[in-house]
Amino acid sequence: MAKRVNEIIIFVFVALFSKAIGAKPYWRTRWPIDRVSNECLTWQLAVEANNVRGWRIVPAHCLSHIEAYMTGGQYEQDVNYIVEQIESYVSELVVGEDGMDAWVLDIDDTCLSNVIYYKKKKYGCEPYDPMAFKAWAMKGECPAIPGVLGLFSKLVDHGFKVFLITGRDEETLAPSTIANLHDQGFIGYERLFFRSPAYKGKSAVVYKSEIRKQIMEEGYRIWGNVGDQWTDLQGDCLGNRTFKLPNPMYCVP
Repeated sequence: MAKRVNEIIIFVFVALFSKAIGAKPYWRTRWPIDRVSNECLTWQLAVEANNVRGWRIVPAHCLSHIEAYMTGGQYEQDVNYIVEQIESYVSELVVGEDGMDAWVLDIDDTCLSNVIYYKKKKYGCEPYDPMAFKAWAMKGECPAIPGVLGLFSKLVDHGFKVFLITGRDEETLAPSTIANLHDQGFIGYERLFFRSPAYKGKSAVVYKSEIRKQIMEEGYRIWGNVGDQWTDLQGDCLGNRTFKLPNPMYCVP
């Protein structure tokens, strides 16, 4: 009993002493926080939650944070976790015998990674450069995002028809993109849609909505829609479920 009383006296003394000197009690001690990193993490969360919309560049002071996220393993871990959720959902689906069960996948930073390109653009801290990106895409050197490539293969093997929809220009980037996808192992998709002249000037939401509507009007059932941009997952004919992959480097309005 005396020991317990002594413990209580010591506890109260420490609390009063901490208050007297303006310090926080030991049980509320926090690890030191990098203020800049903390601000950038908050910004990234707001972006991924679509609470910050139509942003054009990554804040300059967040360069190191975004670089570390994209190349330090956390991005890959996040993508793989989302893929696991998709695969869990897929395991619950029963593919019909009519061959009309479908999935929709975006390409840039969904199937193929542009991190190598964006490294030269300070991971999005520099404004979007359409000519430079076109030159990069025409090389056909985008590596596959491993987790999504695995997901793609499983969808095809399960009998789903996979449709790829990209905002890339059909007239200039179709050949290099098709070859790039093939070289990286994206083989067996049902159809690949590019932004044709008919869709020039239309927003990403309108363009992709119209393509999905076309797919559904052909009788396909879209069970899932995967993209790295919110504009991939907004609009009409979205399908049964949507899945957002992380991308703090750029925003497609």
